[in-house]
Amino acid sequence: MFTVIPALAAVSASFGWASGIVLAQWPARELGAFEFTRIQLIACAALMSGLASALGLWPGLHSIDVPAYAVSVIAGVLLGNLAMIACLRQGGPRLTELLLCLKAPLVAMMAYLWLGETLALSDMVGGAVVIGGIILAIQATTPEENQQHRSAKTMWKVVLLGTAAAACQGGGFLAVKPMLEQGAEPIAVAAIRLIGAAVLISLIGLWPAGIMRSQAEGSPYLLFRTVLPGIIGYGVSSSLLLYAFAYMEAGLAAVLGSLSPIFVLPILWRTTKQRPTPKAVSGAVLAVVGTAIIVLT
Repeated sequence: MFTVIPALAAVSASFGWASGIVLAQWPARELGAFEFTRIQLIACAALMSGLASALGLWPGLHSIDVPAYAVSVIAGVLLGNLAMIACLRQGGPRLTELLLCLKAPLVAMMAYLWLGETLALSDMVGGAVVIGGIILAIQATTPEENQQHRSAKTMWKVVLLGTAAAACQGGGFLAVKPMLEQGAEPIAVAAIRLIGAAVLISLIGLWPAGIMRSQAEGSPYLLFRTVLPGIIGYGVSSSLLLYAFAYMEAGLAAVLGSLSPIFVLPILWRTTKQRPTPKAVSGAVLAVVGTAIIVLT
């Protein structure tokens, strides 16, 4: 049943993710993908663990499928976030949000291959619409984006990183689906995924490799700007979407929670003073429509 408050919660979650990815662009460029992800994962693991403890949600984790949990942590959280931040640094928030729309068709394909779920005609049509919208929107780059991509020759890397982020994040959620179906609390599952990823990335950070270390000078403001998008995404937006899932039809909640490619356009217009092109708007709308076709059917 459609109700106003849960619908507003799902839409607010979309707006939160769009805002968070715009806020993350500057600190991600300053710190690099690895250091930015490390700080975010540690801070958000502490936040979500505290929330799960305060709400008494840990007893819901009756058993943990260790292989599925490992896949979810390594691929879904660690590699997925590293790829997403690398994509954000090179392609900007608009292209990153659009490419993450590939999560819907990729998850449908993975569910078909791994879990034997039916790949309906609507899934294929929705996937084609998503891909078409992304292609249309990628062609609608601003002059500044065009110059950046031509000089660095990174457009193909942006597409590859965005696709990898969508596949890893989607696969990570799919891996813990059986745990959720057995009654595990989503917030507790999210917390334990973040704890595992935070421990893993901290151990990797001990490796004496220069590529892992940021050359940026740390400051309280930079730390704040790094943690804030994580709190908005992992804490506020995820909680809002969970609330929407609890009180309205899951498919509709998922669609309303997938509007960030549309919301990111006016946010960027506000922050950069550059009006989005009709192609960019059309591509974002098509990507969301394709996601809706897959989720609602």
